[in-house]
Amino acid sequence: MNQPQYCRVCSIMKKILLLMAVAAGIAVAVLPAALAQRSPPPTGMPVPAAPSLGAASYILVDFNSGEVLVESDPDLRVEPASITKVMTSYVVFTELASGNIKLSDMVNVSETAWRTVGSRMFIEPGMEVTVEQLINGMVIQSGNDASVALAEYLGGTEAAFADLMNHYAVRLGMTNSHFINATGLPHEEHYTTARDVALLSVALIADFPDYYHWYAEKEYSFNNIRQHNRNNLLWRDPAVDGLKTGHTQAAGYCLAASAKRDGMRLISVVMGSNSESSRVGESQSLLNYGFRFFETVQLYQAGQQLAQGKVWKGKQEQVRLGIQDELFVTIPRGRYDDLDARVEMRSELIAPLAAGEEVGRISIRIGDDEIVNRGLVTLEAVAEAGFFGRAWDGMSMWVSGLFGGD
Repeated sequence: MNQPQYCRVCSIMKKILLLMAVAAGIAVAVLPAALAQRSPPPTGMPVPAAPSLGAASYILVDFNSGEVLVESDPDLRVEPASITKVMTSYVVFTELASGNIKLSDMVNVSETAWRTVGSRMFIEPGMEVTVEQLINGMVIQSGNDASVALAEYLGGTEAAFADLMNHYAVRLGMTNSHFINATGLPHEEHYTTARDVALLSVALIADFPDYYHWYAEKEYSFNNIRQHNRNNLLWRDPAVDGLKTGHTQAAGYCLAASAKRDGMRLISVVMGSNSESSRVGESQSLLNYGFRFFETVQLYQAGQQLAQGKVWKGKQEQVRLGIQDELFVTIPRGRYDDLDARVEMRSELIAPLAAGEEVGRISIRIGDDEIVNRGLVTLEAVAEAGFFGRAWDGMSMWVSGLFGGD
């Protein structure tokens, strides 16, 4: 790690901790270690207007912070076409991770799966193929037949499998999505949004890192037929490692893409583009814009101690304080030194305190703009003291209140 970046990270850490101490009289314990890994960006880099695309809707999101960097009609309901298969694979990966199915499981291909129209991996009725082969056929070759075969294997019928898709959509917070099938074939009740696709893409990468690699594969051969991945960004940009294309006449040309450069991962979703080449160019424009003009920095790790707070009437006098989840911020390049923190704390911490109990808020800002706001929580439980301990602290609090100033 180079020294200038270390000093910049330490600077924001000190600001946060000092503000916390001033706000609540808490004693700083251990200064968090510097976590950012990249060299400082050029100072004062201006952020130009985001690219304007011809697609019906689109969004660009940072994977770690969740910050939306670019959006245009991201909640417009659209047909997802084969991007549907990202949700299909999410359900399949969930079943794999839970141990309900295995990659080596043999699946008997039904005539229904074989007859499914659209893109195919060319399985045949009565053929026995493994779950792993079907995943390759669905993800890489975008096979509708493979998607139906997997849906029938997991759900009994494709309709029952669609119920599972909708169940997980609700759990993931995809409030503007509804699925009728596992393929993305057109149906008036089969829809999603660019924002929901981005949310799903983030969840799939975060929840199933061991399975995500299939989305980076450029080709797959089955039944002596070799087919290329339809995501042309895999050849155009080495930082791209997924996700999925889609196209029907009604949906237009769609592409959900993910790319990682210097530890920063971005998710772009373009829905309803005019052509195969335009969805690639528009997705590349979004990704280039995000990587060029923004940076993402991890400020804290999950459960990392930020400070200690004074506890009254407890079996211990101090409690460790921190945040429950990792804290990433996405900011314009060159604005790191402008980061500041504002803290609101509970005036008194009185036992008993439960682990994870929120006792304040941390607001990370650039100027008057709030970047993120997180709860400050206890990292451990503090039991109530005995009678004499409570009585002594009660007296101390009374005396403090009696002689304390405004």
